[in-house]
This record gives sequence, C-alpha cells and structure tokens, in this order.
Amino acid sequence: MSDRTQQAAKFNSYPPELEARVLAITKKYKNDQELQNLFLDLARYIEEVRREGNGKGKPSATSSPSKKRKLEATEIPNDTLDSIADISFSIPQRKKFKLELGGATLRGTNQSTHETECAIEWSKVDYCVCVPVPEKAQPQYNFCLFTQQSDEQILFTVPGTAIKPEAVSTKDLPISEREAYKDVTIKMLNKRLKRKVIQPDEKDFVSQLAQAHRKREKAVHVKAFRGSKDGFLFLLPLGILFGFKKPLELFPFANIHSISYTSVLQRTFNLNITVYTSPTTTSQQEEEEQTKEIEFSMLDQADFPGIDSYIKHHGLQDASMAEARRAKRLNINGKADKADGEEDGEGELEKAKREAEDEDEDEEDDENFDPGSEGESEGEGGSESGDEEEDGEEGGGRRLAHR
Repeated sequence: MSDRTQQAAKFNSYPPELEARVLAITKKYKNDQELQNLFLDLARYIEEVRREGNGKGKPSATSSPSKKRKLEATEIPNDTLDSIADISFSIPQRKKFKLELGGATLRGTNQSTHETECAIEWSKVDYCVCVPVPEKAQPQYNFCLFTQQSDEQILFTVPGTAIKPEAVSTKDLPISEREAYKDVTIKMLNKRLKRKVIQPDEKDFVSQLAQAHRKREKAVHVKAFRGSKDGFLFLLPLGILFGFKKPLELFPFANIHSISYTSVLQRTFNLNITVYTSPTTTSQQEEEEQTKEIEFSMLDQADFPGIDSYIKHHGLQDASMAEARRAKRLNINGKADKADGEEDGEGELEKAKREAEDEDEDEEDDENFDPGSEGESEGEGGSESGDEEEDGEEGGGRRLAHR
C-alpha cells in the first residue's frame, strides 16, 4: 500500500461503509496509481470543504458548505439571553431548531450539534408578523421576520398551548408557567425589535367564511392564488401579508400605490395590488414606470364587503393617497385630494355589478318595447328621449370618473 493509501485511513469523518469502499477500491487497483490518486484527491477535497464550512472539522448533514461559510462570515456572537427549544422552522429550511434570541441576532440552532443553522440580525429586521396558521385542527401561530432582502426571511411556528417550563430559558423576563408560547415569544421579540410584532386586528378584517377545522374561531385570512401558488392573504393594521410558501410577501401601506378588482364573477373576484418597485419618484411618468401590479385570484365573494371596507378605510383604493402614505412612513406632512367619485362610497366591484345590472335593465326595456305606442304623443316622446339621453350622458360621466 502506498503512502497516499495509508493516509486515507486517517479520514474518520466519513461513514464506515463509504470509507471501506474507498479503501477497497484503492487496494483492488493498487497498481493503478492514477486511480488511487483520484480517489484520495476527491476525499481530501471533500474534507477540506467540510472543515472550511463549519470551522470545526465535523460534517454537517443539514446545511451546505456555502451556507455555513455565509454564517461564519457574519461572525455570529454566542450571546444567548432567551431561548425556546423544539421550534419548527419553515424558512430558510424545514427543521426543528432551538430558537435563540441574543443581543444582536435571532438564531436557529441545531439541538444535536449546537451549531447555528440560520440567523438574522435585529438591525436588519424591518417587520415581524404573527398570524394564526390556517386550516389546522390545533391552534398554531406563524412568526414571519422580514428584511429589505427577500432571501433573508425567517418563518417559524409555535403551538397555541401553554409553555413547557423545561423548554424555555430566559434572563430578566418574567414568565408565568401558564403563559402561551405565542405570548412568551412576542415578549422576547418586542424586547429587541425596532417595531413591535404586528398581529391581525378583528376591527380591520374578519372573514365571513367559517373555518372547517375550528368553526368557533373567527378567521382573519382569505384564501387566494398568486399564479399557480396557493396561499393566504392577511389584512393587517400596517399592510397585507401573503404566505406561507417561500418567499413570503409583505406589502406595507407605504409601498402600496393602489388596489383594484378584476375578473369579478358571481362567486369569486381577483385583487390587484400595485406596488412601488423604487423607493422614490419624481414625476407621474416615473411613478408609472416604477410600479408593478400583483394579482391575487379566486378570492371568495363572501369576503368582498370586509376586504373592500378594509381597503377604503386605509385609502388603498386611491392612487392619489399613495404619496401621503409614503410620506407618513418618513414622517413628512402630506396631503392628497380625494379621487373623483370617492364621495359616493362606490367601490370597483359595486361599479361592475351596477353596470351589469344597467345592461340587464336595457335588455328588459328592449324586450318590453311596444312599437304601437310610438308616436302617440310625439312631443312627449321627444321629451322622454331627451331626458334619457341626458341621464345616459350623466351616468356615463360618473362611470368614466370612477375609472
């Protein structure tokens, strides 16, 4: 056996079966030095990548070397102050971790190796949302953390039960054994976030559809599709959330240009959210160029009144209010005029229904038309025709103003 073959026996971080196969093949072809060198070079390369990946020379079965190198580059401090064990993470990876909250970062830690598998710096977190997990027999809550970068998101789930004392560790945070996981987690997060955790408010929106799994509990979500991706819309006090498939999407009010309805059918309708793609605009033309429309389809008609009330309450149907919403986020005084037709309170879905009803009435008038009655009083007929034309012009003007 050559010196290189003898060195292969020193590798002890591979499964015994794989290591035995590598050594066996090098023995079988001991006269083929090139083949032996190839196997050994491959083994050495893998070993070096693993060492570089976790800094300890131990293989990691849950994270790729590139992810490990990225975490090492951020120099994550080991300053855990509060923690909760056995928390289910979905983003960036699906696995149970120990949730650790330090002075600088939130981390998901491997409970076997105690290595950090994912992390996010508090200073980078813009929003944190807590919402009920839909369509679950037992109550659960999703916590979604957002940064400016769409690839830097964290989603984890806590049960809707009281905490297990042995699973929770905290410093300087009074916690009762009867408190729920959700409440304890919110306490821990609010100590560190620049914005408090955002939760749904039933005053903003409640679905009219009963939940199949928890019928006595009011739903605060709406089923929807974005393209072929199904998910749930949550109408929150500070914005609209769509989840829970990667990537999550959060539309804060300040980023919304306007909202409209399309494909209005008897049972469903579509919700179109126009958002800014650039933080600032200098002209109307640039504003139009720096926005994009995102369509959510197949929303149930039963939830339209609640959704429309939410949109009107926050002025989201009015594009002229967009700058005021953005200025409010920057603490700038802003004032915007109402859109044409806003005073009558008619939404876009009502417009579509009214226009359809008008068309039906016109068809009924045609069917009930009696040719024999025409000309009985020519003057009166002319007057009525003139009135109808004036009404039609006025009605058309209102509809055009709404558009």
